[in-house]
Amino acid sequence: MKTRPLLAAIAACGLAASTCLGAPPELKIPDFAGLRGRATDSVDITVDGMLMAIAKRFAKNSGDEDMQLLSDIKSVRVRNFEFDSDGAYSRADIDSVRRQLNAPGWTQLVSAHRRDDNEDVDVYICTENDKILGMAVVASEPRSFTIVNIIGSIDIDKLAKLEGKFGIPKVGVEQ
Repeated sequence: MKTRPLLAAIAACGLAASTCLGAPPELKIPDFAGLRGRATDSVDITVDGMLMAIAKRFAKNSGDEDMQLLSDIKSVRVRNFEFDSDGAYSRADIDSVRRQLNAPGWTQLVSAHRRDDNEDVDVYICTENDKILGMAVVASEPRSFTIVNIIGSIDIDKLAKLEGKFGIPKVGVEQ
């Protein structure tokens, strides 16, 4: 999956405003436990609760302005799987997450599809009173997929400042 268009799409989040209408920004992401043995590479990250509190404390004490992005984040979940052959995972699992994002309260910012490469990238936000309460990214292609769910208030200006840091590539989006 091309990271430049994906990150540009995420940076565009500042352009949208809707109302979350009480829809919970936390997605029900399948366990995918059965895929770990078939995947050539997998990442399963969940940072919430006490772990998020510790991360926030380190961010606050670090004095690093970029780390202040964490101050209003409640949870970050990332699921990424890569396979050595096409069709190693069920698109139904990915579609179960995408269906949740069609519920009232979620606003789709980006829907990018490449038919020839069978690639799909969808970016959604959940907002209330012009504040972003949650964000979701679902990206899939024949040999990999990634699901990201961020819960909490997200300051787009702070998010854009992370470009070129922490391994996030520069995408050339003006701030």
